[in-house]
Amino acid sequence: MHGQGFDQGNRLWGRALTQDTDDILQYVDPLIGASNGGNVFPGASLPYGMAKAVADTNSNSNQGGFTLDGAPVTGFSMMHDSGTGGSPSLGNFALFPYTSCPGGDINRCAFPKKTRANFGGFDNSSVSARPGTFGITLNSGIRADMTVTQHVALFRFTFPENSTTGEVAQPLILQDLTDLSNSRQDNATVSVNEKTGRITGSARFLPSFAQGNYVLYFCTDFSGAEILDNGIFADSRASASVKNMTISRSINGYPLPGGAFVRFKSGSKPILARTATSFISVEQACRHAESEIPDFDFDRISQAATEQWQAKMGGIRVSTKGVDESLITNFYSGIYRTYINPQNYTGENPLWSSGESYFDSFYCIWDLFRSQLPFLTITDPTTVTQIIRSLIDTYRHVGWLPDCRMSLNKGYTQGGSNADVVLADAYIKGLDGGINWEDGYAAVVKDAEVEPFDWCCQGRGGLDSWHTLGYMPVQDFDWKGFGTLTRSISRTLEYAYNDFCIAEMAKASGRTTDHEKYTLSSGNWRNLYKEDQTSFWWNGTDTGFTGFFEPRYLNGTWGYQNPLNCSNHDNFSVCSLQNNGPETFESSIWEYGFFVPHDQATLISLYGGPDRFVDRLNYLHDQNITYIGNEPSFLTVFQYHYAGRPALSARRAHYYIPEFFGTTPDGLPGNDDSGAMGSFVAFTMMGLFPNPGQNVYLITPPFFESVNITNPLTGKIARIRHVNFDPSYKNIYIQNATLDGVTYGKNWIDHSFFTEGKELVLTLGDKESDWGTKVEDLPPSLGEYKGYGNSSSSGYGSWNDTAGSSAKRIRSWLRGDLESM
Repeated sequence: MHGQGFDQGNRLWGRALTQDTDDILQYVDPLIGASNGGNVFPGASLPYGMAKAVADTNSNSNQGGFTLDGAPVTGFSMMHDSGTGGSPSLGNFALFPYTSCPGGDINRCAFPKKTRANFGGFDNSSVSARPGTFGITLNSGIRADMTVTQHVALFRFTFPENSTTGEVAQPLILQDLTDLSNSRQDNATVSVNEKTGRITGSARFLPSFAQGNYVLYFCTDFSGAEILDNGIFADSRASASVKNMTISRSINGYPLPGGAFVRFKSGSKPILARTATSFISVEQACRHAESEIPDFDFDRISQAATEQWQAKMGGIRVSTKGVDESLITNFYSGIYRTYINPQNYTGENPLWSSGESYFDSFYCIWDLFRSQLPFLTITDPTTVTQIIRSLIDTYRHVGWLPDCRMSLNKGYTQGGSNADVVLADAYIKGLDGGINWEDGYAAVVKDAEVEPFDWCCQGRGGLDSWHTLGYMPVQDFDWKGFGTLTRSISRTLEYAYNDFCIAEMAKASGRTTDHEKYTLSSGNWRNLYKEDQTSFWWNGTDTGFTGFFEPRYLNGTWGYQNPLNCSNHDNFSVCSLQNNGPETFESSIWEYGFFVPHDQATLISLYGGPDRFVDRLNYLHDQNITYIGNEPSFLTVFQYHYAGRPALSARRAHYYIPEFFGTTPDGLPGNDDSGAMGSFVAFTMMGLFPNPGQNVYLITPPFFESVNITNPLTGKIARIRHVNFDPSYKNIYIQNATLDGVTYGKNWIDHSFFTEGKELVLTLGDKESDWGTKVEDLPPSLGEYKGYGNSSSSGYGSWNDTAGSSAKRIRSWLRGDLESM
């Protein structure tokens, strides 16, 4: 375990376990996932804030800036993403403090990032983190605390009386022109004002997982001590006689270190550094700094940040009676992480000007559409409405909806055009708030019909083959656009579901022809199903299952990929976006074999009926073929519902939490992916898991005796409560249920549960019952449920009529509320 010396009491700032507390933030631990590849951003941020301040380490897993894995601090910066893979993101213009330079010689302070890491050691027990504020003490004795507003970070450096060499403190604070990935390009600039010590500058950087580049500007001011001198540094040398510099990248592939410094006459009082960034100009960065933090009042800004987090997270209340404290922390910390990304860059978009909000750091929608954005639709529909409007506005100006977007650039598409799912999810759940749904519908249709030249980074590729063959062929001939010609299976399955989501929007908006068209193409997944395909382990052992998706060529003949390749057991395959990658993205054919979210009934029939489907799903989990640390696994935990076995979904949920999700820094099973893991935890523990893109939440017992969710638009409270609740979790099987006092047999509910403030009462027992097992109790599916030993179902059609009209009612009802805000 990383960070064994870490002091939980310090980290969690005095939790008190009470049944009904007003202070939810006591259960939030931002440092969950700060080691072991969780890659979370654990520092100071507002919900969706642009300013994200934390200490940066030189760990190989520093995508979120800070880690608790023994790596030293190299600086303190204020731009970050959270939980991502790929290269480290942002971390621009880091500060670094020294108590003094040996002998008073500035050139005996270490300026380059690689050498100043020698002065960045710290003890894990010195770290404190809570929503809106972060602090750490370096082994040099310097304490760094930081807090933020929307665009500005405020750092408070407290120095010891003497340096480690015994010299009286004359603190030096430097600011460099690098980022976490050392991606700075040519001609960065920096200036320092001799009288005020203000440092300003800019540099061009590369995004983490995207094409293109971006220019970022900064403005930094200091308060708390009289200035001794200041200047600039280049490489390892500095001068107080030079105040301006333009620096190249250099020729050796690593950006030449450079920046500015300010030295102070005394360190007897804390020195505050206020730094702001802007994608527009230095002047705008300085305006942010002066308007948002005019007085350098650290305590006031920290308290304001705390209050914003209290307001944002106050809508979900659980009974903590009898529940282990770590589970409460797990739950609320998961919720907290869903609010870190995407980031609200409104007013900071230099690419186009419009009256819409602009959100960035969708990293990536392939991860976010499954649980993170659906969770925010429940808890923060106003912001999701702004996000939807931003996505549609991006389509207007860029040409297509993004699948991944960061630092103003088009990120790489991992699978389908999954912003289609995001828009459909919002549409059928009634979000309005000024969303131009005509443009939104046009955007998703363009994804399905028009291939962009760079489908690597937006839209879909291979649309000629998709439209003529009904699948994405391996080794496709595609001369209209270009991207990585891999992932033919996962792209086919995702394109099919994307088309289903378009069909949903079409039906709900009265577009009958389009509804029929995209419903038909949503069945294209069947064209890659090979009914006689077997699956063997690499040692020759038969899994015992037949019938899997397999790649096909342009001429219709079958290719082959071992269904177990890219599974949790595969440590030899290349499974991402490499040119020699597989036909499934970051997942196996075994796991993608369950990704038909809209037609589970037909899939269950192909797999031999509900009993055989359950056997296959059990094998996926019991043999550890799936990996809960990656998003395609999420829905598989709950797909027992479709086979009429919701009790098995509950059992799986209690296996994965807390077994794979703990409350220590190494407590996450994989990258948090901008809150994807956090929202999986929150939904699972809340007892309602979405099938994203559909008006469906699958019911399992919450981990708490009761859960109250307040709708922030209507003020109505949706309640889930238990009869026979057992905090030892022996009683995890629903025996019967009522919804608003009426017997309720369905194993799913729709979004009106939240908007109308309904009450779901679950009576629990220690054995599986027949609740939610009948065909009429199962979630909607396009195909017909067969082989269940009771009445059959006509599938999605009849349910969708209700869902469509319900969505229209909700949108009409919410429109007035949203427009009045």
